Amino acid sequence: MMFEDREDAGRRLARALERHRGADVVVLGLPRGGVPVAFEVARALRAPLDVLCVRKLGVPFQPELAAGAVGEDGVVVVNPDVVAAARLGPAELDALQRRGAAELEEQVRRWRGVAPRQPLSGRIALVVDDGIATGATARAACQVARAHGAARVVLAVPVAAHQAVTALSQIADEVVCLDQPAEFWAVGQAYRHFGQTSDAEVTALLQAATWPSAATVREQTRRRDVAIPVTGADRPLAGLLDLPPDPVGIVAFAHGSGSSRLSPRNQQVAQVLGAAGLGTLLMDLLTAREDGDRRLVFDIGFLADRLAGACRWLRQQPGCTQLPLGLFGASTGAAAALTAAGDPLLRVSAVVSRGGRPDLAEQLPRVHTPTLLLVGGRDTEVLRLNRLAQRQLPDASLVVVPGATHLFEEPGTLEQVAVLARDWFLAHLAPGDRHGTAAG
Repeated sequence: MMFEDREDAGRRLARALERHRGADVVVLGLPRGGVPVAFEVARALRAPLDVLCVRKLGVPFQPELAAGAVGEDGVVVVNPDVVAAARLGPAELDALQRRGAAELEEQVRRWRGVAPRQPLSGRIALVVDDGIATGATARAACQVARAHGAARVVLAVPVAAHQAVTALSQIADEVVCLDQPAEFWAVGQAYRHFGQTSDAEVTALLQAATWPSAATVREQTRRRDVAIPVTGADRPLAGLLDLPPDPVGIVAFAHGSGSSRLSPRNQQVAQVLGAAGLGTLLMDLLTAREDGDRRLVFDIGFLADRLAGACRWLRQQPGCTQLPLGLFGASTGAAAALTAAGDPLLRVSAVVSRGGRPDLAEQLPRVHTPTLLLVGGRDTEVLRLNRLAQRQLPDASLVVVPGATHLFEEPGTLEQVAVLARDWFLAHLAPGDRHGTAAG
């Protein structure tokens, strides 16, 4: 696996750490090279970013072999087996600690004016570096994080030597590593661009890490019930409009037959999108009187017109007028979303279909909107129909969620849908900021 640079590695690593989003996590970059990687992870997870100031105490005749480590606030970790094997006496160990403490003091002086130390007591310490060769520094970092009171220590790196990962799995509670090459002699071999990270770059990244936490976004999200006037309806359509602070885009949901704006599955997906800085509109496509007419429930052209009318209304709402627009459709709602996306005046930037029926959409070859088709691996007939539709769509990707049936009721499958949808919308609605600095 080859990474373009540390930022690319961080974005890829963040996707492997998505399950930690929303938890009480502190992302700890190891200066200097680990900080650009950690920045992307922290931004994606909406977690605070910090540097882990640590100095390993290398055995004098074999510096890569750590006899222990020192960390901030007087934390000292000693590896007694190494001390005994290296035959280090109390005086030699004391000299190592004093030298390590002096080097650590310089590191602390350099960074703490920029980023005050994040308390780790009772929290998840997510230790991030740009790669691991021998693992001595990573081992010391994990030990220091635990000594600072972390309830759980997770070590995450883009690339590492296999033997180092095996050894570090005994130190950290969890090790996440994207690649363990068979022949590995230096971290830089996994990067196309692996220049030295400067103090100024680390400082800039620490200062830029000011996004709100996922919990803060949820608290600040402005959710309100809305009434959407559309042509031909006997009354306005009921909807739920959620706008996080400084949204990077907005996604309108089109539910399937027999569902509504209150669909728990769509609401779960909408919550994940909202945590990433995307506004969402969940709505009923039919009024209460119309809902009893089974012909309308499956009239894709009619539903697409309703969806388009709601999107035109949405573009007129305060805070929404200039936002890129995405559509999320489920089942027959996906056909309505694709049909609506075919209207160039609507300016739809991306579509996601969950267990959808794109085969029912009108004029698929005319839909040039980037489309993600998400289908359960056990939803065999719908999967077949989506594969046929993919061939007709000019710009479509198909992702099969293993083990999932049509409604994605199996454990973890809907969560996968939400993450895939979020990443698709962020990539196409906010392409200049892959994870959204305002959004995390």
